Amino acid sequence: MEYKRIFPVFTDDNNCEFNLWAPKAHDVKLVLTAHNMEMPMTREEHGYWSLKSDEVSQGSLYKFKIDKGESFPDPASLSQPQSVHGPSELIRLDDFEWSDQQWENIPPGKMIQYELHTGTFTEAGNFEGIISRLAYLKDLGINTIELLPVARFSGKRNWGYDGVYPFAVHHHYGGAKKLMHLVNECHKQGIAVILDVVYNHLGPEGNYTSMYGDYFSGKYSTPWGKAMNFDGPYSDGVRNFVIQNALMWCRDFHIDGLRLDAIHAIFDFGASHILKELAENLEHLSRQMKKNHYLIAESDLNDVRFISSYEKGGCGLDAQWSDDFHHALHSLVTKEDKGYYMDYGKARYLSKAIKDTFVYDGKYSAFRKKTYGNSTKNNPAKQFVIFTQNHDQTGNRKFGERLISLSGFETAKLAAGTMFVSPNTPMLFMGEEYGETNPFYYFVSHLDPGLNELVRKGRSEEFKEHHGGNEEAPDPSSPETFKKSKLSWNISNGAPSGAMFEYYKTLISIRREHPVLSVPDKNKLDIKEKDLLFTLRRWNKEDHILSFMNYSENERSVLIADSDAGLLYKILDSAESRFNGSGQTCSSTVNTGDRISIPGKTIVLYSNKPL
Repeated sequence: MEYKRIFPVFTDDNNCEFNLWAPKAHDVKLVLTAHNMEMPMTREEHGYWSLKSDEVSQGSLYKFKIDKGESFPDPASLSQPQSVHGPSELIRLDDFEWSDQQWENIPPGKMIQYELHTGTFTEAGNFEGIISRLAYLKDLGINTIELLPVARFSGKRNWGYDGVYPFAVHHHYGGAKKLMHLVNECHKQGIAVILDVVYNHLGPEGNYTSMYGDYFSGKYSTPWGKAMNFDGPYSDGVRNFVIQNALMWCRDFHIDGLRLDAIHAIFDFGASHILKELAENLEHLSRQMKKNHYLIAESDLNDVRFISSYEKGGCGLDAQWSDDFHHALHSLVTKEDKGYYMDYGKARYLSKAIKDTFVYDGKYSAFRKKTYGNSTKNNPAKQFVIFTQNHDQTGNRKFGERLISLSGFETAKLAAGTMFVSPNTPMLFMGEEYGETNPFYYFVSHLDPGLNELVRKGRSEEFKEHHGGNEEAPDPSSPETFKKSKLSWNISNGAPSGAMFEYYKTLISIRREHPVLSVPDKNKLDIKEKDLLFTLRRWNKEDHILSFMNYSENERSVLIADSDAGLLYKILDSAESRFNGSGQTCSSTVNTGDRISIPGKTIVLYSNKPL
């Protein structure tokens, strides 16, 4: 397949090169909207049209006219300053002064990820707001932030999964140069940046791609709209569109990795899967730039094919999210059993999620009514990202409750500790580190009132079917829904929020520095459970960790076994007063043959070496 850069690029001689994929067009013109000037484009092979012009400069506004009809924005627009319906704006991506030449990316197995939504992370709701909190994130111990999608969507407020200009940074967040500034500042602080991208569909408003070519498949559909055409007639242009987008983020914006949204809705039955082709192109770019870039998938298939090597018939992606840890933990502590939670809720499923990552790895699922998933035996722990909550699991609840609001303070600490002692890559959802209780709702602000009403009715019907109750869910299009979703940043020293922050900071420090927990090895792990008390033992060479996680309300007694070998030093106790716990703490040292009591809703960590 021929690869072709498709967004406008300025050359050294101050010309601008335009490339447009419009395979069925008979005539294409570039329209400079400010001057009402039209310039004919030249037909190239495989449905591309090109033009090189010195009549334009940064800030020029333009559209494309197809077959003497109406003019539309550029599908590969780099900027949409007026709206998703307005003209595209020419900007340069090569004039930003980067200072991250010495930056080395953080490998997935060493990442402490932090998922955030630009609009609700700070009061400012933009990239500058994130920059203002980077010192805070570094102090917490975060080394990787994951941004929800920033591609241009309609209106001002949106999760970002309704983007319609994948190459254009959302104007209200600050645009392209402000995103570059954010990435540059993150790298100064030793923080990697993962960007959430959506390649399975495009949003409903301002989506003019069908005016240019067959971007969508008639064979498949997604819950959010038409599926992208990756394997039908004219699919080469769509594949190139996506590949060029991924390369742009990593090459021109210095993004360290991409989180690929809902790859189970990316349909491709061609000889070479689009995800494999994407991985190959990103590997080539990494070699060129001498910097690693990573692809992390979201998938609900429990299928390791996507993260397996090419030699094993896989797509070669670096990692994927695993929902099973969240589902097993969430259903255990909340007792929720509706929807997919009906498949979990038993203590042994949390043990299996910690040990094997997938609970459903080829076993029958009552929710799906079929055998589901495959084994992770040949895939290392670093390839799986786990979490106690995220934007989906919180925002798709009727009232957007966070885990702490459902389970309480001590259980939230216990859940976090369980995540950090597990071998997989941990990810926080913004605010959980200080016990944020503000909800995180689903919100939109489409320019078309009819679309907003459809979203409201659709969500209402969905919640009525799955959650019941007569109380109405918050209106997604209301500014108040968005405002209530913003972080409060109510962190006070000595208060529960301050104690929670210190607890997370301590957990992250232990995770990053301890010779056992810092090595994501699921093979050197043993876990047992009795009466909701989990005993987790992990080791690395001569070092080992013993973790007790009591999910019961009641105190549990446990014997330090011979296999735990000798004197052990306590390195964490969630019941400590400094973490706003009960103060009913365990002994600072234990030895083989000792019997100790673990308070309810508590995690205690012992190590054969003191910190």
